[in-house]
Amino acid sequence: MNNKVSIKSIASVSPLGIKENEIWQKYLSDEHCLEEREFGEFKAMVAPLAEGAKLEIEKLRVSDQKYKALDDTVLYAMYAARMAMKDAHWSSDDNFGVNMGSSRGATALFESYYEDFLSSGKTETLCSPTTTLGNISSWIAHDLQTKGPEISHSITCSTALHALLNGVAWINSGMTSKFMVGGSEASLTPFTIAQMKALKIYSRETDAYPCKALNPDKLGNTMVLGEGASVACLEKGVSDNAIAIIEGVGCATEVLQHNISISTNAECFQRSMKMALGNTSPSDVDVIVMHAPGTKKGDSSELNAIELVFGNQQPALTTNKWKVGHTFGASGMLSLELGIMMLQKQKFINVPYLNSNKEPEKIRKVMVNAVGFGGNAVSVLLSL
Repeated sequence: MNNKVSIKSIASVSPLGIKENEIWQKYLSDEHCLEEREFGEFKAMVAPLAEGAKLEIEKLRVSDQKYKALDDTVLYAMYAARMAMKDAHWSSDDNFGVNMGSSRGATALFESYYEDFLSSGKTETLCSPTTTLGNISSWIAHDLQTKGPEISHSITCSTALHALLNGVAWINSGMTSKFMVGGSEASLTPFTIAQMKALKIYSRETDAYPCKALNPDKLGNTMVLGEGASVACLEKGVSDNAIAIIEGVGCATEVLQHNISISTNAECFQRSMKMALGNTSPSDVDVIVMHAPGTKKGDSSELNAIELVFGNQQPALTTNKWKVGHTFGASGMLSLELGIMMLQKQKFINVPYLNSNKEPEKIRKVMVNAVGFGGNAVSVLLSL
């Protein structure tokens, strides 16, 4: 990475809530945000938005006639973007860029429109524009009145951190000095959960912690879906009032052996973490916020990669998926938010059922990982 980039603000809407203090208090608790819900013919554990967050999203939906037809993925992202822009003290005159993405996109709206089409042979006028991938970034740009570049993409579960990579690249290219980046996911639908169940990766646990992300002793796959959005505002250079500094970024892919495969030692993560480290010594990293989706292969592969990169200098390891579920395209930015909070509060957030994790005396640098189907890994190195 050519130059350091400042994170001026980060905001989110998730099962943890919407306000910084509310989110941090939830992280300090050993309780998770998962609950069982009915989805037609079956039940499943999921992590829905906090009640207060749902109310705010509904207020946004009815605030403008045009917003009533939008999918939740767009509304979640718009709400988080408004908060992030306010906290960064940006204005529309800054003409900042926007790069937002989603893994599943407007899946609830698409499923509804398609069900109507199957029964009637017709579809609604706004079906196409409201279900296209680009509709997240374009609506944010419209809502915030920025005239900067708009980018939308889907790189499965590493979508949000790929947006951050793009923002860093644009800033370091000199083409812009400010970029808003993030991811949004509203995939708690019967069809989406049925897809995950068909892959045999969804949790069937019924005990205190249905998602056992990062637990090496789990007997089966324990992934649980969550929903939410998170948005960060990036600026060129090191700012005095930055909430964190991006010191390094890394990305890598690996050759597919299967549609959802990752190699035993997660070669993509090894390369992305080494790239993010650059000239930084592995011993300088105090915490890694892992992707750790709660699947046996996904968790163990990432752990193997960390051991190969860091050796006996392994940092403290954590993840938030046991608490908020796997939010697919938004998950990397929610992990980044946790990393920033630990840096600011100088408090390590452990996984409650792990007893072997060491707690760092001081948190100076945090690495955040994300990977998606197809072995698209991203790593980000943060400091204050």
